[in-house]
Amino acid sequence: MEPDFITYQKFNDPALAEELAEQLEQNGIPYQIEEESLTFSITFVLNDPLQTEYAVKIKSEDFEKVNELLKKNEETNTGEIDKDYYLFNFTDDELMDVITKADEWSAFDVVLARKLLAQRGKEISEQKIAVIQEERIEELKKPEASQLTWVIIGYLIALGGVILPFFVSAIGVFIGWHLSSYKKTLPDGERVYGYSETDRMHGKRIFYLGIIVFVLSLAVLLFYHLWI
Repeated sequence: MEPDFITYQKFNDPALAEELAEQLEQNGIPYQIEEESLTFSITFVLNDPLQTEYAVKIKSEDFEKVNELLKKNEETNTGEIDKDYYLFNFTDDELMDVITKADEWSAFDVVLARKLLAQRGKEISEQKIAVIQEERIEELKKPEASQLTWVIIGYLIALGGVILPFFVSAIGVFIGWHLSSYKKTLPDGERVYGYSETDRMHGKRIFYLGIIVFVLSLAVLLFYHLWI
C-alpha cells in the first residue's frame, strides 16, 4: 500500500511553496502541493476567516530527510545575512528557545540561532541536538489541554436541533468529529491524536448524538410540511 502524503509545511504565498517543491524535486523526494481554501480549527465556527494556503505534502518516512536537507541548504546562507536580522538581538535563552522549538521556526532561523550561540562560546553538539529533538517530540506527543468548554458546547449544539433549526445539530456533528479524530504531525512525520482519550470519547458521543438529532429533526420537519 502506497504511503499517504501528509502536510510538511504550509505557506500563504504559492511562490514559497514552489520554492520548497523545487528543492524536493532536485533531491528526488516525492511531494504534492495542495491548495486549501480554509484552514480549519475548532473555533472556525465562530471567528476563523477564510484564507488560501498552499500545503506541501511529503511521505512521513521522508520527514527526517527533508529536515536535514533544509538544514544543509540554509547552512550556506547564514554567512550572507545582514547584521540587522532580528535574531542578532536575541538573548542566549531566546536563541536556545529557537533551537528547542525548531518546529515553530524556519530552518534558516534554527541554523542561524545555533551559529550565533557558537559565536558566543555556547556551541551545541550534535548529540545535544539529538537529545533536544527527542525531548521536543515527546513534549509534542502530549495531548492538548482539556477541551471541556468545547465538549459542553458540542453537546449543547448537537442537542440544539431538537428546539432550533435542525442544521444546528450538524455543527455539533462537525465539532464531535474534530474532537474525536483530529491528529497533529510531529517533526519526524509521526501523526498522533491531538486531544486526550476522554475528549475523543466525548467527541464520538457528540458526533453520533448530533447525527441522531439531525435525522430526527429533519424527519419531524418533513412530516410537518407533508401532513400539516
